[in-house]
Amino acid sequence: MPRPREFDEQVVLDAATERFWMNGYEATSVRDVADQMGLTGASLYNAFGDKRTLYRVVLDRYAKAALQSCADAFEGGKPPKVAIKAFFDATVAELLNDPQHKGCLVVNTSLEVAPHDDEFREVVKGVFVRIEKYVRDCIKAGQADGSISTKQSAADLARLFLAAILGLRVLARTRPERELLTGLVRPLLLVLEKP
Repeated sequence: MPRPREFDEQVVLDAATERFWMNGYEATSVRDVADQMGLTGASLYNAFGDKRTLYRVVLDRYAKAALQSCADAFEGGKPPKVAIKAFFDATVAELLNDPQHKGCLVVNTSLEVAPHDDEFREVVKGVFVRIEKYVRDCIKAGQADGSISTKQSAADLARLFLAAILGLRVLARTRPERELLTGLVRPLLLVLEKP
C-alpha cells in the first residue's frame, strides 16, 4: 500500500516553479525545493522522480496557464486590434511589475534547456506555435472585418508579433524600462493600421 503524501502537491509545485523560475534549471536542485518547503529530498523524489521530471511538471503547468492567458486575451470577444493592444499592454505591465525580473519560464527554458534537450525543445516549440496561432487568428479576424491592414499576410504578422512577444520577455530580464518596452510595442502596432 503506498504511503500518503506528506505535503500539498500544489504548494510544492508553486515553490518549485518559483525556484526554477528565479534560478533556472541548472542552478536549482530538488534539495533546494525540498529545503524551501521543509521536506525531505526523498519525499520529493518519490513523488516526482528526478529533477528533470519535476521541471517538466512545473513547465507543463506554467505553459498551460500561459496559454490559457493567451486564449483569454485573444478569444475574449474584443475587437481584434483592441485585443492585440490589450495583450501587449498587459504583457508590458506584467514585466514592469515583476520585481525579480524573472521573465517567462517558457522563454527562459528556450534559452537555457531547450538547445540541449530535444524533449524540452518540443515543449517550448509547442507553446510558441500555439501563441503564434492565437495571434494569427486574431489578425485574420481583423483583416476579415477590415480593421487590420492586409498589406502583410496574417502569417507574417503573427511571426513578427511572436518575435516581439519573446523579445519583450528577454529584454525585460535586464532592462525592465517602461519607455524601452512600450517603444518596442508602439511601432509594432502601427503595422496593423490601414494605409
